[in-house]
Amino acid sequence: MNVLLIGSGGREHALAWKLGASPMLTKLFAAPGNPGIADHGECVVLDIEDHEAVAAFCKLMAIGLVVIGPEAPLVAGLADVLRAHGIRVFGPSAAAARLEGSKGFTKDLCAKYDIPTAAYERFNNAPKAKAYVRAQGAPIVIKADGLAAGKGVTVAMTLDEAFAAIDDCFEGGFGEAGAEVVVEEFMQGEEASFFCLCDGKTALPFGTAQDHKRVGDGDTGPNTGGMGAYSPASVLTSELVDQVMKTIIEPTMKGMAEMGAPFSGVLYAGLMLTPDGPKLIEYNTRFGDPECQVLMMRLKEDLLILLNAAADGQLAHMSARWRDQVALTVVMAAQGYPATPEKGSVIRGLDRVGDDVEVFHAGTARKDGEIVANGGRVLNVTAMALTVSAAREKAYAAIERIDWPEGFCRRDIGWREVEREKR
Repeated sequence: MNVLLIGSGGREHALAWKLGASPMLTKLFAAPGNPGIADHGECVVLDIEDHEAVAAFCKLMAIGLVVIGPEAPLVAGLADVLRAHGIRVFGPSAAAARLEGSKGFTKDLCAKYDIPTAAYERFNNAPKAKAYVRAQGAPIVIKADGLAAGKGVTVAMTLDEAFAAIDDCFEGGFGEAGAEVVVEEFMQGEEASFFCLCDGKTALPFGTAQDHKRVGDGDTGPNTGGMGAYSPASVLTSELVDQVMKTIIEPTMKGMAEMGAPFSGVLYAGLMLTPDGPKLIEYNTRFGDPECQVLMMRLKEDLLILLNAAADGQLAHMSARWRDQVALTVVMAAQGYPATPEKGSVIRGLDRVGDDVEVFHAGTARKDGEIVANGGRVLNVTAMALTVSAAREKAYAAIERIDWPEGFCRRDIGWREVEREKR
């Protein structure tokens, strides 16, 4: 089977790495791909915003399945156009991708179907949002309604922080994504990520992870797209997973089907484990980045078989098995990230990282035969071991072998789990 993978980040490199191991795969194409993905397939120049051009390419190359990695093309309706051309797709329709494309839509769904989440209000202007914040007090959470590349959320510990976040949204800090704002109750607890593969009817549990959003050690500094992750997340016990399926995932699947937008693809629930039980923070409608990297390292199954089953509505007959080991990934970012990352610095030593370590390219390019930084989050150094502590040690040892003085990383990825392992 020929497969087209849409995307160019670390998530897509991890998917390409796993898809490349499938005996079902004939040839992998990636648009636009990156130098790491090029080791597993052919990177092609294709305007993914031109949906008809993507469809024409799929017909020309006899593509059997399109795997859409990032959220933007899903929200823009690429899957709908491809399906209208009779091309099989792994990824939700535009109507179903509203679960990520509009935080307000998801909050309204939660209210309608009694899905546990933070109390909220939606606003389309700053004065009303600020009046609500003033009445509620801080801490409080301000979210741009639309897609903001993982950076549209502010956990405001003071009223001034909340007001500044509201102004940032309505004054164009996140473009169209900030045209509406969701203001949420601040929830206490530990965060965790839970994934399901979905086919419109069935939701197949697909692993747990815990990521690290803040740029600095000790969870300090601004939010990012994610500075590291590990899987599994031990805080999501089997009992809690059952509770999440019953109270959050299944009502969501039911609600989306009743709305005429059955969900097919990856449903990624960001959860807060509160004293009252798990509550939904938000949904993403694609694999997390960098959570995908640790999930792919641990997955025993043939990924292509699972994605085909999801595309064909056959997940009820499938299962997902996992390696007993832990996977941990550390993001190496370019100086200046998450504001204005510095591009063009040369990266060497990627062939010296050691066994049980994979380096997934997230923001790289090839120039004059060298790998150079070409984004904010540049590399995902990912290791496997029996414990989080051991996997972390292995990942950081690999980082020391990489020659990239202009890169930086957090030094405490997995800290919660490391503390638990000491007990």
